[in-house]
Amino acid sequence: MSTEFKALLVEQPEKKVFTRTVVTRSIDDLPEGELVVKVHYSSLNFKDALSAVGNPGVTRNFPHTPGIDAAGEVVSCADGSFQPGDKVIVTSYDLGMETDGGFGQMIRVPSKWALKLPEGLSLKESMMLGTAGLTAALSVQELVENGVTPDKGSVLVTGATGGVGSLAVAILAKIGFKVTAVTGKLEETDYLQSIGAERVIDRETLLKGNERPMLKPTWAGVVDCVGGDMLAATIKSTQVDGVVTCCGLVASIDIPINVFPFILRGVRLIGIDSAECPMERRTRVWQRLASEWKLDNLVGMVDEVTLAGVEEKVQLMLKGSLKRRGLVNLLDS
Repeated sequence: MSTEFKALLVEQPEKKVFTRTVVTRSIDDLPEGELVVKVHYSSLNFKDALSAVGNPGVTRNFPHTPGIDAAGEVVSCADGSFQPGDKVIVTSYDLGMETDGGFGQMIRVPSKWALKLPEGLSLKESMMLGTAGLTAALSVQELVENGVTPDKGSVLVTGATGGVGSLAVAILAKIGFKVTAVTGKLEETDYLQSIGAERVIDRETLLKGNERPMLKPTWAGVVDCVGGDMLAATIKSTQVDGVVTCCGLVASIDIPINVFPFILRGVRLIGIDSAECPMERRTRVWQRLASEWKLDNLVGMVDEVTLAGVEEKVQLMLKGSLKRRGLVNLLDS
């Protein structure tokens, strides 16, 4: 087997200047780890875009290969946790942050970061989902395991055109929920309805009256991908004993909220962390995504690119103009 492979390499030739090129690297360039994986597919996340432009909150050491998601075949595993040829998914932990990630045709990582590809899901399908799908599914799982059922009313999803939001809409619709999608891009209404949203509203509709301590109880559950005022409004408008999950901060890291929804309606706020999610929990979620939660419309939710096409997608994502999830094909790169 060749020790050379192609990868997107981010370099810092001078202070505050970052370049991105597809280069040939060697396995010897990769960090230590028990598990070597030949990557077939990756996906593009906002964290990858930040790493690619040198955001110090994500990556500080360069040269570096981004990509917090990877799916492929095991080449070798020093501790015997996996066998050569096993198909695996590696997402989150430090992958693509300070550890060279899935925008390279090979990765070397700790074996405890990987899980076997569940039966019923292909490597390509797993990266159509990626960390966004994992996060969305963890959010939905918290709703259903905390008593939110379709008969209790509509579920709200904020940031619905984003990666996590769109997949949350699709999963919730798949398992029988009536979904209201919130977006700042009403021109995407047809798309959101095509993936399962029963109703689409704009941000201003959700935020109306948000200066009040409580709003009309409307939602049985919420998947919030935005944070800030949007999260506060969803909490204030959640029904008695409802559940709100929170996984995003694009609006703000602060929540302008009072205690009334919690002590007068018993609303529960649950944080979602996919990066350090215990392996038992993430394995259970991936099993669901491969079986009863498997989506039939994944192809229509992604745009496939090679490594050479990542740069354009990164720029669109940073401008907020990316309309579909980016699937990165490493086999054809």
